[in-house]
Amino acid sequence: MQSPLITAKHWVFDLDNTLYPSRCNLFHQVDMRMRKFIAEHFKIELDEAFKLQKRYFREYGTTLNGLMQVHGMAPEPFLDYVHDIDVSVIEPSPALDQALTKLAGRKMIYTNGSFAHAERITNRLGIRHHFDDIFDIIAADFRPKPDESAYHSLLSKYGIDPLETVMVEDVARNLEPAKRLGMATVLIHTGHRWSEDADGADYVDHRIEDLTIWLSALVEEKTDSIA
Repeated sequence: MQSPLITAKHWVFDLDNTLYPSRCNLFHQVDMRMRKFIAEHFKIELDEAFKLQKRYFREYGTTLNGLMQVHGMAPEPFLDYVHDIDVSVIEPSPALDQALTKLAGRKMIYTNGSFAHAERITNRLGIRHHFDDIFDIIAADFRPKPDESAYHSLLSKYGIDPLETVMVEDVARNLEPAKRLGMATVLIHTGHRWSEDADGADYVDHRIEDLTIWLSALVEEKTDSIA
């Protein structure tokens, strides 16, 4: 039987560890640069910066949100600094490019990162041209996933009907509001705790190991059904 996913009109993709494999470990670079930024900004040791970074992440959803809420920090210098990383560890993906070419529907990126960060990564992958837009942390008014109000802003801004939408993520908790709003949800298992926390959760419709392999099979299924 044909998967109902291939008739979706909108696709919302997370960026990091979703559009590229988690083994690239880009977040380690970002994580280290966050720590260094905090240490330099507050003139504290790296160990203390690490504790502050992780506390704000736990309490405010992102380290940046904590820095803004507690210290009134301007977000742009932070975002520019922490995303100044080496993206050459990501290999271009002709297979993902081909799968996205065959995937019908409007495609968006929804990330807690910055627009510029998403552009650098998708240009490196060779897939930027597939996405109508990038809904980043600034567009979300610095309300990080899984803040449901930001999901409403995404849907409203682009006129997206959640009942005709698929959301793909590597962080399980970010799919819970998407499912509540009516989207079909796809979780990529990366081996990290945040993708494993949803074992058995009813807000995850599909669990996959590799986006490119899964999408390629999905669009081939559609091709075969038409032939």
